[in-house]
Amino acid sequence: MAEDVEIRRKRLRYRSWHRGTKELDLLLGSFAERHLGALSAAELDQYEAILESDEHDIYAWLARRAPVPAEHDNAVMAAILRFKLTDAGQ
Repeated sequence: MAEDVEIRRKRLRYRSWHRGTKELDLLLGSFAERHLGALSAAELDQYEAILESDEHDIYAWLARRAPVPAEHDNAVMAAILRFKLTDAGQ
């Protein structure tokens, strides 16, 4: 079972680095590198749901040009937003 979680994390890490736009690749890929290992199964579900969203929508949420929809307004999105503001440039 733990191996399945690791395979899932690797898949999510890959998807994070290959979003289609360089800005999201850098942001979500860096977030995944730092935080995926600590996410619970439920948080991985939340992260995966975010990744399934349209890249333009995700970018608008992270740039705070559009509100985060209720279905993605969770602890994982809050962590991504904090990461964007504090960790991405380091």
